Amino acid sequence: MTTVTDRRLERGDAVRPAAGIVHLGPGAFFRAFNAVYTADAMEAEGGDWGIVAVSLKSPTARDQLKPQDGVYTSVSLTPEGAEYRVIPSIVDVLVAPEDPEAVLAAMTAESTKIVSLTVTEKGYCHEPSTGRLNLKHPDIAHDLGGGAPRSAPGFLVEALARRRAAGLGPFTVLSCDNLPSNGHLAKAIVLEFARNRDADLADWIEANVPFPATMVDRITPATTESDVADLAAAQGYADAGCVLHEPFRQWVIEDDFVAGRPAWEAGGAQFVSAVEAHENMKLRCLNGTHSTLAYLGYLAGYETVAETVADPAFAKLCQKLWRGEIVPTLEKPEGEDLEAYCAALLERYRNPAIRHRTWQIAMDGSQKLPQRILGTVADNLAAGNQPSGLILAVAAWMRYVGGVDEKGAVIDVRDPLADRLKAASDGAADDAALVDALLAEREVFSPELAGDARFRDALVKAYSDLKARGSAAVVADFVA
Repeated sequence: MTTVTDRRLERGDAVRPAAGIVHLGPGAFFRAFNAVYTADAMEAEGGDWGIVAVSLKSPTARDQLKPQDGVYTSVSLTPEGAEYRVIPSIVDVLVAPEDPEAVLAAMTAESTKIVSLTVTEKGYCHEPSTGRLNLKHPDIAHDLGGGAPRSAPGFLVEALARRRAAGLGPFTVLSCDNLPSNGHLAKAIVLEFARNRDADLADWIEANVPFPATMVDRITPATTESDVADLAAAQGYADAGCVLHEPFRQWVIEDDFVAGRPAWEAGGAQFVSAVEAHENMKLRCLNGTHSTLAYLGYLAGYETVAETVADPAFAKLCQKLWRGEIVPTLEKPEGEDLEAYCAALLERYRNPAIRHRTWQIAMDGSQKLPQRILGTVADNLAAGNQPSGLILAVAAWMRYVGGVDEKGAVIDVRDPLADRLKAASDGAADDAALVDALLAEREVFSPELAGDARFRDALVKAYSDLKARGSAAVVADFVA
């Protein structure tokens, strides 16, 4: 069988661009999103914006993409069928633990104008409840101790320090993770790391390095072996690095770049002066209900989001949350109709071709909840509203991290705090004690929210209700 590289050459696409971007975190979302927009930009207006993709942990992406010369297939899953496109924008793939100096060489190359990130919430090595750098994080402690970098903040600061020492200009740091004010957070994390290393360096970074915020949106399920086989059957070539995604995509970017950027607007990116309202809309409306569906849907026995919202009660749950608890907390973003946006979200969730697993979305909940749900809860409580649906979602997360589902089967909980959360759950004498033990996790819950009696008491009731009657019954009653 031919390969995806052969298919690229058959199309006459043999000339590769020079590298202009280093990207940390070459997972499925990056390949379905950043790399596609960059391919659009170079097709429309040219430019040397090839991407050096860097994995900070696993060699998987390198092992998939390197034998294919970095090219791979983007598969858009529509209800009518799949659409295929070969993406040639990745020019090299590195694995940081194997050769950190190669990564730093790429980041300090004069041609590198942007370092972008999709490292997920936990990749920032911060405390999600406060936004502060976690100085006790093992990778941060190691990097500040002077070893070869392991963390994203460590690589960014070391690369910027070397560029400064060599008299090179800075690069733009472009966060593309689902975090509120992600550019501002990335800047705060990098500056805090730098100040713990060298105050003068921190001052230079603060004065010279832009950290534009972004909002990113494209549902991207994890690729399975079956997906790879289906692509081979449909297109006649092998591609271990293919990615699957929904047709919809949206990228909103603050236009603040120190050394130029690709013409991402050619692919539909929106450039704005401030992205915060768009970020909050997406984090709360999409990611907030996604996490709600993940925990409650998983507990109810549903494998995917599409299966979950096919249950009318869960579809109504989303609508009730948007209408009563989420949208009232939002500032309307420029050019957006919030009611239409939420209606479109439900249609996206219903796409039967997108097998976005509830278990996948449920990963790393301790890192995601503060941004996706707890901020909305706090805003409701401050306004005198009781956000019962979102509190039910938090209770479902507490049930989920206990590690046992409603049928007594073990849940494979993937979370940086998994062991701690399980120990807190197992050590609780009753439901109230369990809720209190989890509320004491300061990386997840702020002292103000954890100390709010309205929130705590409603959580105990919701948790006990889920435990006694099960997720499906509780959701059905909630929306009745």
